[in-house]
Amino acid sequence: MTDPSVQEMANKLAEECIAVQRKIGDDRLFMKLGEVLGASSQTLEEAFLTAVRTRLAEQQGRAFLVKKLKEFQSQTDV
Repeated sequence: MTDPSVQEMANKLAEECIAVQRKIGDDRLFMKLGEVLGASSQTLEEAFLTAVRTRLAEQQGRAFLVKKLKEFQSQTDV
């Protein structure tokens, strides 16, 4: 189990990294930051990568649901 303070740091870094990667258009920035973190703390690196991946997966899941709902609505409006 990860130390709660490490998890908190990882979560904050994940939110900030996702925001920066959107702004600069580098969708792999989190991997580069993970390498930087891993050079000093493998524990923080792993927690960070997990935090980023789960957030990105949630966003993809929500986008999928929106797409499916729009498809359904366009079919029923015919």
